[in-house]
Amino acid sequence: MKRILALGLSVLLLAGAMAGCGQTGKGSKTVKLGYVNWAEGIAMTNLAAAVMEDEMGYKVELTMADVAPVFTSVASGNTDAFMDAWLPITHEDYMNKYGDKLDDLGINYDNARLGLAVPSYVPVNSVEELNANKNLFNGEIIGIDSGAGLMRVTEQAISEYGLDYKLLPGSGPTMTAALQKAINANEPIVVTAWKPHWKFSRWDLKMLEDPKEIFGAAEDIHTVARKGLAEDMPDVAEFLTNFRMDEQELGSLMDAIENDGGEPLDVARKWAKDNAELVQNWLPEKAES
Repeated sequence: MKRILALGLSVLLLAGAMAGCGQTGKGSKTVKLGYVNWAEGIAMTNLAAAVMEDEMGYKVELTMADVAPVFTSVASGNTDAFMDAWLPITHEDYMNKYGDKLDDLGINYDNARLGLAVPSYVPVNSVEELNANKNLFNGEIIGIDSGAGLMRVTEQAISEYGLDYKLLPGSGPTMTAALQKAINANEPIVVTAWKPHWKFSRWDLKMLEDPKEIFGAAEDIHTVARKGLAEDMPDVAEFLTNFRMDEQELGSLMDAIENDGGEPLDVARKWAKDNAELVQNWLPEKAES
């Protein structure tokens, strides 16, 4: 009977230990990152995952969702961090709602821009000129996922400029697919756009002037984390705080992911090896090799 009880206790303890291994929190070796289907977020998040797995010994779980559920998940503690928060304008509403439940780990990319873009051959240079050229674009602006801050700002621009246009929701990939199709046919198109993005290095595009400054000035991209991450995983918080890329670095990573055809994590892993000196600058001291 004692042996049976001892065996039963051992099984319970083992089951508890295994359950604890998958939890986010103190003592966990799994990092959970959320991202949105945007080029820069895919690139940075997969790069961070590759580095944390290869250099820091963590298992990283990546979950893609629209921006609203990602913010909700980080604020509730179910996701450890989100590396694509545009501040102070684009994601202002989410920070107002969840800011007291998040830790801002700082800027990972600066001089980010939002707006509307057209191919350079299109004879329109300003948002103010869109109504006069409505037939050129069939009265449509090609958008991304409906929860994105860029979509909210674009709706505001439609109102402020009195544009007789319909904003079509979709996703980052469907927007770039429509853009490529139009460019291949040398046809006009206007899309919601942001920098950094690989489309600006692949095609000759121009951001439309925004005299009313509805889309705002340049912004910074921040990493936001759940409350308590710095206490539970100080090395992860330090790494995410140190993580920062410039336009050339992020542009080359996005191009590699888009053009390689392989899994983003595999491409990011190779990019990290090719840019080892930069990666070493991000690592917490105890993780440096």
